[in-house]
Amino acid sequence: MLSIANNERLTQVGPGTPMGTLMRRYWHPIAAAAELLEHATLPVRLLGEDLVLYRDKSGTLGLIERLCAHRRVDLSYGIPEEHGLRCMYHGWMFDETGQCIEQPFEETVHPDGRFKEKVRIAGYPVEELNGLIFAYLGPAPAPLVPRWDLFVWDGVLRDVGRTVIPCNWLQCQENSLDPVHTEWLHAYYSNHMIDHDGREDMRAFRWRNHGKISFDLFKHGVIKRRTFKPKGADPGTTESDPEWTSGHPVVFPNILRVGTSFEYRVPIDDTHTLHLVYSVYQMPPGVEAPAQESVPLFEIPLEESPGRFVVDYTLGQDMMAWATQGPVARRDLEKLGESDVGIILFRKLLGEQMELAAQGGDPINTFRDPTANEFLELFQEYRGGSQVSRANLWIRQGSKFSPVVPIADELYAAAE
Repeated sequence: MLSIANNERLTQVGPGTPMGTLMRRYWHPIAAAAELLEHATLPVRLLGEDLVLYRDKSGTLGLIERLCAHRRVDLSYGIPEEHGLRCMYHGWMFDETGQCIEQPFEETVHPDGRFKEKVRIAGYPVEELNGLIFAYLGPAPAPLVPRWDLFVWDGVLRDVGRTVIPCNWLQCQENSLDPVHTEWLHAYYSNHMIDHDGREDMRAFRWRNHGKISFDLFKHGVIKRRTFKPKGADPGTTESDPEWTSGHPVVFPNILRVGTSFEYRVPIDDTHTLHLVYSVYQMPPGVEAPAQESVPLFEIPLEESPGRFVVDYTLGQDMMAWATQGPVARRDLEKLGESDVGIILFRKLLGEQMELAAQGGDPINTFRDPTANEFLELFQEYRGGSQVSRANLWIRQGSKFSPVVPIADELYAAAE
């Protein structure tokens, strides 16, 4: 267990906190680019700061403090102009750095005045990468947006699933360092619901008991490895199988790689997490992926009714487990066991990287060399290498709600 003070150190993400300082050294996805096709501006809350995202008429993205410096009204109701965002209240306009560049009435009264030069609100760098918009709230100079492999693959379909979860980001991420939960939460629990509640709409899960688990650090985070015990006709796995030799990457600080998808656990504030699932769908040999005008965003539901979580699919079960720990888990009351060695390792890594960031150093997965950042290849434990089989392709976190899965499935069916 952790002390209350250490738990706060790991979970508080506001400005000036140790974890907030570390998390501000990374680019975080804050929206799907498709959202700005539907809305001129988007309110954003990231790391405890209230901001507004917009794209001006020149195409420049901006992320600035949400409240106007003049009379403190909400700029998410502002008007994107050719170069900047204009406050709808009195017409003051701010550029993407947060600098005030127009004050219409003030300039009428004082044509040569320099008042606007003294007015600035917070403004942060934003960049778009293959369907997602990323923000950086840390010190200059900003590192490069990591070009992880799934972002730069060609010939694929893409989508983004979104859920806002009422709990701290670390509850979501620590789940990824806990492989043993899969045999109980996703297999035993699912099969219990099928048997007890007659949930024939659910997919039955093969229940496989873990035999051994192990965790290693690698240059991008933590590799989790496992073997499964033999059961019935299932021979199980050994340390010669991909589940151990390749393992499963947890990308520091807040990403899980699942097949050909990324799960991002983005801290909105201390008690809310933006959970984004960015998925790519590879095509069967000889099939060209249809063109996508934009990468679609879809909602992955958390509750079917107030207080009743949607638990008939894998990610829904995970989100239930994260949220029911409370807004911030009481780690001072937990009783850790042998299955929690990955969580202990991850907390230690977080502590080390917080200390490094506090001293002004670059934490892991900070990229500044464009050549080294062109294609950041990760690995996966699934058999078949990077070309995932159709069966594994659809084992998605929330794919049942995706508008893209039926299209990709139809292409696979036609190719068989």
